[in-house]
Amino acid sequence: MIDAERTPNETSIKMSGRNRSNIKVGARVRIVQKQDQRSGKLTDGIVKDILTKSPTHPHGIKVRLTSGIVGRVKVIEALALSKQQGML
Repeated sequence: MIDAERTPNETSIKMSGRNRSNIKVGARVRIVQKQDQRSGKLTDGIVKDILTKSPTHPHGIKVRLTSGIVGRVKVIEALALSKQQGML
């Protein structure tokens, strides 16, 4: 889980998964799988492959996680140093 990897001076920045340029292989993301679209259940994972070829998609860029699960990115989790350290 990502929280265990954070130091007290780091915060999570959440970005939308609609732009392909925001998603990188190795990024920690939250996706919705096809069977979970109605419920909106999100699955956490690390991006292995970016499957959507277009630069944007209204429902999220489709990716394959390192676990093999495929879904559309809803949230991109990025770690950043907190404002208290003046790094943002």
